[in-house]
Amino acid sequence: MLLTRDIAVLLEQSEMDYMRDRMKAMMEMPGNPNGAEMRAFNSALAVYCRSMPWPMFNNVKGKLEPEQLEPIIAFYRERERVFEFQVMPKHADPEVLIELARKGFYQSGFHSTLFTEAQPIEAALPEGITIRALQDHEFMQYAAIHCEATGLPLEGQHYVAENNRIVGCRPGWRYYIALCDDEPAAVAVMYAEGKAASCTFAATLPKFRGRGLQLALLRRRIRDAYAAGCELVVAQCAYGSSSHANMERAGMRLGYTRATWKPLVT
Repeated sequence: MLLTRDIAVLLEQSEMDYMRDRMKAMMEMPGNPNGAEMRAFNSALAVYCRSMPWPMFNNVKGKLEPEQLEPIIAFYRERERVFEFQVMPKHADPEVLIELARKGFYQSGFHSTLFTEAQPIEAALPEGITIRALQDHEFMQYAAIHCEATGLPLEGQHYVAENNRIVGCRPGWRYYIALCDDEPAAVAVMYAEGKAASCTFAATLPKFRGRGLQLALLRRRIRDAYAAGCELVVAQCAYGSSSHANMERAGMRLGYTRATWKPLVT
């Protein structure tokens, strides 16, 4: 499948769709305990989460317009939150980029989006590996792997479990667990909506890395996306990372690399 402008639009929309649905899940919790917010600025989407200061929950996606930059900046300034603009290549308007620089932002890095056709691929699992859907009672186990694999303190395990439990019961979301010799070893997540499915998260415990778990989880999600009626499978990763290599092994190709813009002074 060749990359076209229409496919690039689907790739970006898929990422925005899953983030929008995740934020809605948090906002609909009684009392909105995470302080989650979303705001549209014409075609751009700004997300904010009081309890989660990380860029994933405090960023702006979509088409930026020069006159919208100050209102967006004010939105985060009022909440005393550092955030980032995520600029896709098709939205790289020189006027916008110049204005970002004038307002004290700089291009701090890149992040890659890869894609492939959803297809009913069948591949033998590595010896001793099994993959299945995460069960409702296993979100604490999911959270333990999530925290240890990503370096988050285990004190936040309950917090991660509850925030993912509310997402996991919504339409379109699928959570997976991989076991190595019957021991929980890795997890992965996918969100399917319309023509595209997004691989939104994956992590493997350090002692199980190098066993082919993430490649197997990617192949499982590509197959499940096909069964769900999707045409594309989308994933994001750091350029040139081990995740990037696994995605290419699974048949994914580079769609685009987005630019990250952060404030020069925080």
